[in-house]
Amino acid sequence: MEIDRPGLAAFLRRRRELLQPEDVGLPRGQRRRTGGLRREEVAELCHMSTDYYARLERERGPQPSEPMIASIAQGLHLSLDERDHLFRLAGHAPPVRGTGTFDEHISPGLLRILDRLGDTPAEVVTELGETLRQTPLGTALTGDTTRYTGPARSIGYRWFTDQATRELYAPADHAFLSRMFASGLREMTALRGPGSRAAHYAELLRTRSEEFRDLWDTQEVGVRPHSVKRFLHPEVGALELNCQTLLDPDQSHRLLVYTAAPGSESHDKLRLLAVLGPQAVR
Repeated sequence: MEIDRPGLAAFLRRRRELLQPEDVGLPRGQRRRTGGLRREEVAELCHMSTDYYARLERERGPQPSEPMIASIAQGLHLSLDERDHLFRLAGHAPPVRGTGTFDEHISPGLLRILDRLGDTPAEVVTELGETLRQTPLGTALTGDTTRYTGPARSIGYRWFTDQATRELYAPADHAFLSRMFASGLREMTALRGPGSRAAHYAELLRTRSEEFRDLWDTQEVGVRPHSVKRFLHPEVGALELNCQTLLDPDQSHRLLVYTAAPGSESHDKLRLLAVLGPQAVR
């Protein structure tokens, strides 16, 4: 496929002009004279230089790579159909769709909600617990869990292979969480089939974790997460947080939102975490 430079430029300009700062969690400011986002704002959302993005709108520069187009699609809060159209304009085949595939593109609806949760720990995860995006307070609570690569992106995989992951949770809950992660991975393996990522993760864990092997052999399913999660934070100590989940069935993504009861000790600790910021966990 060849890049359609005029079509790509026109589509990018139009999508940028249709977005308002409040649509993407940015302040409007007092000196904004025109509607829509500025190029530098879009570039920041897409994690690229303003010059690079501006050249695309001016029908210049090299053909953008697939990861770059994916980043632009996410930054512009495109729907799946719009994302696929953008890929074709840029001369690339769109990513394969379907539940069970690893698709990092978060729906505009989930992004709009996440953008409005700046003072709340929240994250968007895949069906295998791979974190796609966090709020700043979410990063302050659990660390930057988007930094992992490969199977380690999945919290269920890390639970059995990385001791540091367990240190963020109350020790009394460790046995239950081990059962829950093993049970969940067994269910996803059956749902997605032997060639799926879930099956691959299970096979890896069976070779790398005796605890996982023993739990896997119990054939246990149906172990559901508790509504209250107990964290052990290195800076503020123990927290008890309620976890609400919003599901995007088209993408099999979940928005997890953590809240504390008003007036509780955990509520006060969340306020302290907001002051400490994302560097609270390393």
